[in-house]
Amino acid sequence: MTTRPRLVRSIPFWILLAGSAGVAGYGASMVTGTLDSMTTTLLDGSATGVDVYVGQSTAVVGAVLIGAGVLGFLLTLAVATAATLRPVTAPEVIEPPRADPDSELEDDATPVEAPTDDEIVDAEPTNSDRDPVRAD
Repeated sequence: MTTRPRLVRSIPFWILLAGSAGVAGYGASMVTGTLDSMTTTLLDGSATGVDVYVGQSTAVVGAVLIGAGVLGFLLTLAVATAATLRPVTAPEVIEPPRADPDSELEDDATPVEAPTDDEIVDAEPTNSDRDPVRAD
């Protein structure tokens, strides 16, 4: 696993790509709609000053939007290229500790010792250990 996020998961990268496509598409629809309208009205002779002069301005705005979308695509490619040029650090492999039965005990662990013969006492049954039904 790398310490930097992958470009595929980068939300700003995808916003730039989608925004560029949206702006270029909207600009293209503006240009084609305006130029189709201007061509139709100029050829049939029914064009007015608004159709001609406003249509030209609308076509220019659409062309600027297409250019902004293309510039966004180029920026997206530049970001993707720059992301591949960054060095990637190799992840550290940490091995789990091995359980060694011959190893010394840790300071916190105290060994459990078996009781000695002196500590073992012949346990006589107490009243609670006797059977209440049978009386000795």
